[in-house]
Amino acid sequence: MVEVETSFDAFMATEHRRVLALARAMTGSWSEAEDVAQEAFLAAYRQWGTMTSPEAFVRRVVLNQSASGVRRKVRERSALGRLRVVASREDDDVADPAFWRAVAALPTRQRQVVALHYVDDRSVRDVSEVLDIAEGTVKATLHAARSALRVALAIDEEDDER
Repeated sequence: MVEVETSFDAFMATEHRRVLALARAMTGSWSEAEDVAQEAFLAAYRQWGTMTSPEAFVRRVVLNQSASGVRRKVRERSALGRLRVVASREDDDVADPAFWRAVAALPTRQRQVVALHYVDDRSVRDVSEVLDIAEGTVKATLHAARSALRVALAIDEEDDER
């Protein structure tokens, strides 16, 4: 068992920063990202001997946990709204909050693809493996996400290509 633990430790040491960044891009909060990343690595540890692609497995868990968290927040905000209570938001130190708000407003699949491709620096092929979708679907989703972000951020297409 020591050999398995050692290889898991090496995996976690190598992947932790990137998985945490992915979780941050998906959740919008460093504290939530830390929880999601920890859950993903715990799930990977429990399945360590049975996985063929630990990198894809951990990222899939992050994406699924993040989507569940978003759904939970929507339900919470709705309930708080009915009670006429304004939910407080943790204000993270974000370089471009308008950009991240626009990313957070994307549909889940687009947000996942953007986070994997740009934050986690995954190739189209890697993104397709993590999400278990075709490479063409990844490309189409990236295109749709870029278009939506361009509109949301009022970026002129000519400016975007420079």
